[in-house]
Amino acid sequence: MADLRLDGDIRNWVLIPITIAMFLVGVVRHNFGKLLKSDAKVDLKALREAQAVIRAERVRNNAGYIQSHGFRQRRHFFCHETTGVFSKKSEKLNPQQQMMSDPSMMTDMLKKNLNMIVPQMLTAGWVNFFFTGFVVGKVPFPLTQRFRGMLQRGIELNSLDVSYISSLSWYFLNFFGLRGVFSLCLGENTLDDAQAMQQQMAMGMDTNKAFGAVKESLDMLQHEFLLHVAEGRAERLLRTLERGSAAADAEALARRD
Repeated sequence: MADLRLDGDIRNWVLIPITIAMFLVGVVRHNFGKLLKSDAKVDLKALREAQAVIRAERVRNNAGYIQSHGFRQRRHFFCHETTGVFSKKSEKLNPQQQMMSDPSMMTDMLKKNLNMIVPQMLTAGWVNFFFTGFVVGKVPFPLTQRFRGMLQRGIELNSLDVSYISSLSWYFLNFFGLRGVFSLCLGENTLDDAQAMQQQMAMGMDTNKAFGAVKESLDMLQHEFLLHVAEGRAERLLRTLERGSAAADAEALARRD
């Protein structure tokens, strides 16, 4: 299809206001969160267990870049039947027991939820009421049809090119993509909506089940050192190039003769 020519008023009265509003809401949330923040008690045991799960996931995801003996040592550290980290029973209390032992925990959770959910609900309602149905921009590269639901929320037009962005999708892109801007303007200790959502979901996680799942995934992983494969491919490529250069030199000599 032919490219659409977007009106400049859409840029001035839709795209820019949404971006500025999202930035200002983030600044207000950042400062309001500082006012609500209290001195939280850190459970070192729970923190140690959570970090162990994160480390094991990183080992599993990046195992191809670790040599075989290094991977075996890490798997032994995490998954050994007697001394492994995930073979021990978790000492972390479940969320209900934590709330019973520390009533201020529920208050802190309520403050965080209010600071995260209420401003975003108001902003989303504002964008959906005033700016729904607008096409505000276009990404500078082609995309597949799988991105239509992410980039064209609020627009039911299958003939429209996937690379065009609706106003509601622009709101969600700003919602998850302004972290770097906040870090530059407000410092490193800024609000991260994606991380906050993950923390909220992790609150109800059963640590023993998480240990079992991560241990099983590490035990079943078939390790393969990817750099050996890359090294072999590089050697074959160099040999091909050398043969090609040698053939070219021989052909050049033959022409001279």
